[in-house]
Amino acid sequence: MSSRDTANVLWFNELHREDVNLVGGKSSSLGEMTSSMDIPVPYGFATTARAYRYFMDQTGLNDKVNTLLDGIKDYENSDELRVACEQIRNLIVGATMPEDLANDIKQGYAELAKKVGQDNPFVAIRSSATAEDLPDASFAGQQESYLNIKGAADVVDRVKQCYSSLFTDRATYYRHKQNFPQEKVALSAAIQMMVFSEASGVMFSVNVANGDDTKIVIDAIYGLGEYIVLGKVTPDHFVIDKQSKKIVEKNIIKQSVELVRLPDGGTKEQAVPAELQEQPALTDKQVIELAGYVLKIEQHYGCYMDMEYALDANTKRLWVVQARPETVWSQRNKKKPAADDNDNVVAAADAKVAVRGLPASPGLASGVVHVIDDPKDIDQFKSGEVLVTLMTSPDWVPAMKKAAAIVTNNGGMTCHAAIVSREMQIPCIVGTRSKNLAATDALKDGDVVTVDAKNGVVYHGKVASMFKPDDAPATAQAVVAETFAPTATGVMMNLGDPELADKYASLPADGIGLMREEFLWTTYIHEHPLYLIDQGHPEKVVNQLADGVAKVVRAMAPRPVILRLSDFKSSEYRNLKGGEKYEPHEPADLLGWRGASRYYDPKYINAFKLELAAVKKVRNEFGLKNLNVMIPFVRTVAEAEKVTTIMHNEGLIRSADFKVYMMAEIPSNIILADQFNQFIDGYSIGSNDLTMLILGCDRNNDTVASLFDERNLAVKRAIRHLIETAHKDGKTVSICGQAPSEYPDFTNFLIQSGIDYVSVNPDMVKETKRNVAHFEQRIMLDRATGNGLQDQTDYDWK
Repeated sequence: MSSRDTANVLWFNELHREDVNLVGGKSSSLGEMTSSMDIPVPYGFATTARAYRYFMDQTGLNDKVNTLLDGIKDYENSDELRVACEQIRNLIVGATMPEDLANDIKQGYAELAKKVGQDNPFVAIRSSATAEDLPDASFAGQQESYLNIKGAADVVDRVKQCYSSLFTDRATYYRHKQNFPQEKVALSAAIQMMVFSEASGVMFSVNVANGDDTKIVIDAIYGLGEYIVLGKVTPDHFVIDKQSKKIVEKNIIKQSVELVRLPDGGTKEQAVPAELQEQPALTDKQVIELAGYVLKIEQHYGCYMDMEYALDANTKRLWVVQARPETVWSQRNKKKPAADDNDNVVAAADAKVAVRGLPASPGLASGVVHVIDDPKDIDQFKSGEVLVTLMTSPDWVPAMKKAAAIVTNNGGMTCHAAIVSREMQIPCIVGTRSKNLAATDALKDGDVVTVDAKNGVVYHGKVASMFKPDDAPATAQAVVAETFAPTATGVMMNLGDPELADKYASLPADGIGLMREEFLWTTYIHEHPLYLIDQGHPEKVVNQLADGVAKVVRAMAPRPVILRLSDFKSSEYRNLKGGEKYEPHEPADLLGWRGASRYYDPKYINAFKLELAAVKKVRNEFGLKNLNVMIPFVRTVAEAEKVTTIMHNEGLIRSADFKVYMMAEIPSNIILADQFNQFIDGYSIGSNDLTMLILGCDRNNDTVASLFDERNLAVKRAIRHLIETAHKDGKTVSICGQAPSEYPDFTNFLIQSGIDYVSVNPDMVKETKRNVAHFEQRIMLDRATGNGLQDQTDYDWK
């Protein structure tokens, strides 16, 4: 056995690409570029797989880990799996590292300091997984990375944290499904000099949008690269021709925030200087230099490559900080060497159905399948791909926004994927498992499919005849401007994503009836509000919420915008950075600590006050008085009083130009509407939750999905009673659920009942506007002639 096989630490210049079993893919690739190529790589060293196994053995952790894993009765039970994995990670982080191993790591850090001529240099520590005999050793490649770390003791602690990240829920589940013992997996930690990034990003030796391997793609943002991974900042985009080495496409995006290092360690978010926000993060010369490195790396490895880079703020030097084989197009183009747009085209007569589901958001799209099992992997998801997954949640929004189409195993017409995709007008099919074959079983990474979300069918290949030609000649018919008859019943629009505000502002909507605040958390903030308070950055919540809300309010002005205050469930809050510390594990969080019950809770009230401060900033500092708010999931009249009192004390006082609404989504809201009336200006019916709670039917459960129907008489009687009771006290009633978009006859019922306005998704605004006008005209005609059809249904519950 060589000394390399028994070493705890190996330097990059001692490593090569074939050393995956020693130090994992990431560390071996850094070593290959350092030892065998003329590529600028920040210098460093890697702990070995042997060191990890030594740590697990000497601390007795293997037996403890196996005991906990053996205790998992059902790996499909996410709560049971999560609890066990969390216990394992805590054991690893809490264990004392063997003294000789800790000394080897500290000595490596000290030698690195000497080599670079710095005392206690700042380093980046990146996880690199390896597994013996496993065909796909990259399965655990999404472990933690730690930036701007300083001091030998902290380095040792971060290595242990890297070790613990092998036992994420997803990686543990995968190994179980592969019947792969945990002892055969190991982890290397790459400790390399920190680049104090002025700019950073990713680059590919193939155009990942279409598989064109004659092009190089480089994306760039200001600051550290984590924000490009999170999808928090849209990067500048450069396409370079490999042969001419010239930039053939350039798209510069305004960037308002960046993540930067702190002088004493750690990172923080700050605003990009105003004069740079609309300037490219890289010069053309720097882009061409990076393209040269891409060509060298691809030629050396002999395959398409996915790389990361950073531009040092002090030296202005470009560094390559990671390189790995690209997966999707490498597989597709290997199967089809002469691939082009026509390779996967199939005739309609030959099209084979891959999977069926519920048509949640109509539309037609074709693209390459990318199966994502965990939101931590969304950094791998590329724009224009078809997202296939079990089910989405709010933290999936960055990936969903890039998808050509979305297909899920689970869910019904009111699930998260359905609601969000309709709002963003992305073709979406949900609940494929309910049609006997789950999408994640039927579809694999790299498959080309056509998603017919109007009819709930996914076909193998691109069924070109289903698409209208882009270059179809214009017809000679006259173009008539759209007109819409005025209506007494308002038609509002549901919109949560601020980036879509300008696009949809021209629609004939009377305002925004529902702006979900959760979009802003998953798109802009990503961190738990209590975590930010503890970190000393509460202003981040206020500023970013205010900026996101203001985009929508400005675009719609002077039309009113109703912001629904935060309504995450505990499991969704837990997915935000730092959330694990503050969130309970609830067996049924849909009925747990959500909505109003959080706002006055001593554990959460300070976070709620930040939301209110953001609303005040939009109204008072920005002068946008068309912003109003809505309180979600109010269970009792006492809760309504407590929350509105907090708002009043924080300076948000109901008035002629500031309305406070309440979601009507719980039976108590209907039964006690006469008492709720005193604290609010009106209601917005959340027909999804209201139907679920009236019928006792879980709206996310495929098994009972057929019973879920907003048109049930019990629901209609509740709505009719609410409208009558609210109107007696001069309160308005609207509806923001899915029913008016899906069922025109339900809209007719609402108008007959006297609803004040309906709020629908953007794609349904025009159609609903016409439907409302038609129904209102029908009512007037029927009353004038007395000859109209009479509704024989008894809606009176008294």
